Amino acid sequence: MTNRRPAAATAVTPLHERTFLRWAMMGALTAGLIGGATLLRAESHENVTVSHGYSFFGDLKYDADFEHLNYVNPDAPKGGEISIAGQGTFDSFNRYTLKGNAVGLANIGDEDMVTSFADDPTSIYCFLCETMEYPEDISWVIFNMRPEVTFSDGTPAKAEHVKLFFDTVMKDGLPSFRQAFGNFVDSVEVLDDYRIKYNFSPDSPKRDRIGLAGIIGPMHPTWFADNDLTLDNTWPRGPMTGTGPYVLESFDYSRQVVWKRNPDYWGNDLNINVGRNNFDRIRIEYFGDSTAALEGFKAGTYTFRTENTSRLWATAYDFPAIENGWVKKEELDDGSLGRMQSFIFNLRREKFQDIRVREAIRLMFNFTWSNESLFFGLYERPSSFWEFSENASSGLPSEGELAILQPLVDEGLLDASILTEEAVTAPTSGERQLDRRNLRAASALLDEAGWLVNDEGLREKDGEVLTVEFLESSPSFDRVINPYVENLKRLGIDAKLDRVDPAQEQERARSFDFDMTTQGFSLGYEPSTGLKQWFDSSLRDDTSRNLAGVADPAVDRLIDVVIASETSEELNTSVQALDRVLRSLKFNVPQWQNTKHWVAYWDQYEYPDPLPPLALGQLDFWWFNADKAAKLKEEGAL
Repeated sequence: MTNRRPAAATAVTPLHERTFLRWAMMGALTAGLIGGATLLRAESHENVTVSHGYSFFGDLKYDADFEHLNYVNPDAPKGGEISIAGQGTFDSFNRYTLKGNAVGLANIGDEDMVTSFADDPTSIYCFLCETMEYPEDISWVIFNMRPEVTFSDGTPAKAEHVKLFFDTVMKDGLPSFRQAFGNFVDSVEVLDDYRIKYNFSPDSPKRDRIGLAGIIGPMHPTWFADNDLTLDNTWPRGPMTGTGPYVLESFDYSRQVVWKRNPDYWGNDLNINVGRNNFDRIRIEYFGDSTAALEGFKAGTYTFRTENTSRLWATAYDFPAIENGWVKKEELDDGSLGRMQSFIFNLRREKFQDIRVREAIRLMFNFTWSNESLFFGLYERPSSFWEFSENASSGLPSEGELAILQPLVDEGLLDASILTEEAVTAPTSGERQLDRRNLRAASALLDEAGWLVNDEGLREKDGEVLTVEFLESSPSFDRVINPYVENLKRLGIDAKLDRVDPAQEQERARSFDFDMTTQGFSLGYEPSTGLKQWFDSSLRDDTSRNLAGVADPAVDRLIDVVIASETSEELNTSVQALDRVLRSLKFNVPQWQNTKHWVAYWDQYEYPDPLPPLALGQLDFWWFNADKAAKLKEEGAL
């Protein structure tokens, strides 16, 4: 079955995703004089830290003069091509708007002031800046830019161009993004050609201030005027001119996109980039569906594949190129945070407001049978939104959790059972597709909720039949959703699978036009303000993250507690409490998870061993072996 854990490539995601993914990954970037020299500003008597990086829960892993990242091969050769598959269609290169369908890799670059590393997820480091400086109260931050940074056309990138991007985003960016920046930033000042200062709102969360400001980099000063476009348009002819290591070489709508390495890239000799950006070309071949994509890989149409489907991984990799040793098939360790992939309910629909209805539907998904019969026993089932971390709740609440939850119970925002019951886990099932014990329990819940069986065997309440429609675009999900649909029909629910094309799925998800669909929750090691995008009621209908429509006052309060955490212990405890409450709402049906990277590739690539825990990095720090590639050609493989 498909596991929708995102591939750990360094492809740039859309701005609204990139922003909150970074918040999630770097999370509690709170005030601390860590990893840098502290200076006393005579004119203001402020203690100011000047540093190459920023962290809170511990020291920075890398000092300012490190030679290269620990997980790269500093001697990796440059050259060759890597090609991957894309699915669906695209009509735009604009990743800053929800309009249109942006190409999967809308740009490949380092357009942010700061970055994080695959072995240090709780810190940020200067990238386009040389240093950052900030006072103890984090009321402002100054980024001191590298004067050598240029756009790919040779135009110098300066502080005024960073402010230009900020102003443009605040004018034409996504509403949720504008709101986030508006709540954090009071003003932005250009101090000189290469120094930009962000002044923060005094009531904004300190932990996120520097990380948020650091995601804005420079915008090319004339690109919009030259192309007669704005930030909120689709960009049909290519991406905005950036500062990254790759530039667009060619594209054919919905068929192919090719990026080429910029030989004049300003950051070629930067220590952060040693052993990275190794391929001369990155090619993306587009396919209409997953079956066609696999056949394309077998034929050598593209050369690197990350497999997300257990059935294919178990059964489809026995083709001649594997047998000849031309293609390598490997399971590589994935040490990243667990991802709660789930069927989610659209809580905006009245029929799902009753938790008994949701629990009944949850009971009818049989993971045990699915894993053995459909997934070849390759998956585990997640329980927590923070699986494999200290943030996961388990068993009865700890004393720290009780201290956080009790006031919410006293105010009537939570049922008292949250204090005495163990953390909710996914329902268990037997080895038969239809678990009759769960069927009886689900039937009782629907009876209690007033959904009674009519003469036609359907559940009905107040003249309305209980229907459940699954929105899905991937054909590989048919074999797991259809048995789920059959189980729901046995319960008396009029259930069906509505499989649409990817563009329709995206549009309907954006407009919340669905009963149930699949979503993965990537919430980070040290979560903070980004949680509002996922679960806060104030952004329920203004974010693409909160597809389920969670709007619960207790959750809102707990998010504020998480954001206000000032120690790692406080953070772990508050997130555990939030995890416990989210799970108690039962707005999702946990699916499955994989702790491995399943990869297959034509044997012309190599990677550092061991890989870093938090990234596969095939587009980042893998490299091309020219001798192996020549051998494949000599043998007629490619």
